[in-house]
Amino acid sequence: MTNYFIFAIVETRKNILVAPLNWGLGHATRCIPIIRQLLAEGFQPIIASDGAALALLQREFPELMHLELPSYHIAYAKNPKNFKWKLLKNSPKTIAAIFEEKRLVRQWIAQYHLAGIISDNRLGVYSKKVPSVIITHQLTVLSGKTTWISSGLHRFFIQKFNECWVPDWGGAINLSGKLGHPEKLPNTTRYLGVLSRIQKKSVSTTIDYLIVLSGPEPQRSLLETKIREELLPLEARIVLVRGVVEGTIQKTYEPPFTIYNYLTSEGLSEVLNAAEVVICRSGYTTIMDLAKLGKKAFFIPTPGQYEQEYLAKRFHRDGMVPQCSQNDFTAQKLELLPFYKGLPKADEEELPVDLFRLFEGK
Repeated sequence: MTNYFIFAIVETRKNILVAPLNWGLGHATRCIPIIRQLLAEGFQPIIASDGAALALLQREFPELMHLELPSYHIAYAKNPKNFKWKLLKNSPKTIAAIFEEKRLVRQWIAQYHLAGIISDNRLGVYSKKVPSVIITHQLTVLSGKTTWISSGLHRFFIQKFNECWVPDWGGAINLSGKLGHPEKLPNTTRYLGVLSRIQKKSVSTTIDYLIVLSGPEPQRSLLETKIREELLPLEARIVLVRGVVEGTIQKTYEPPFTIYNYLTSEGLSEVLNAAEVVICRSGYTTIMDLAKLGKKAFFIPTPGQYEQEYLAKRFHRDGMVPQCSQNDFTAQKLELLPFYKGLPKADEEELPVDLFRLFEGK
């Protein structure tokens, strides 16, 4: 009788597909608080992604079901000037992946009785049969002279979803700037506030410089090499999180560096809270984490990635966070940190109480 009762409860939980894009780790990590909230409200998340993003979420939520989606084949050119053309070259594979996503979603709706879909920038993961949400901070997609094309194309896909969730504040003080606050908003837009998996703690500072890296190769490795060469002579407590998701977490010592291949949310929360300064890319999810913790930072945007370059320059211009290009980084530039006031503070925020209203009626 007891076993039947437990089974009945599980069966009545609504299955929600959560599908982040595998482009760096930011899309996956900012879905973690969404997944936690789904569980807290009695839903049953089913996670779908590919590559490192899927591997990370498997380690964060081993008890959940995990499905594999096709790769978008996002790759960076070694020369940042060729970044846009590399994406264009790979676009046939990306388009094929989007069509395959749509086929799989149709199959999974029937197979897993999905009651809803939450996609983080996966453009083919939606359906007219069940309520579908897209998470994105890029209502404007910067691409240089072709921004009007890339933004229009993204808007075309956003309109396929019932709601568009923007992880940011909706007012004049915000983190995403013109990316998430265009002159004309899609009428389905909801601002969620800052999404971060990191919990703020009152701990002693035991790390002088924390280096957090992620993102597609070869730029991730190029930056790692550059930073390690520059900081090697320093007499400082330095921790490097390489952002390379592997089978197990590995910790090594190469003075002055303590090196992790990657960390789960709990481990990353510990080192972030204990750090005086964070050296990192200006990826949007990283910016949200730093705002929540109120940490000093130094940004090195991914070469050729318009979004990161825009965000780094915006916070630099407003006197919040110093930044420089990857090629120009030196240890001496860290001396600029005291002259910057830091990011807008994101205190402990609750997700909207009616966040999952779309999924309640079905």
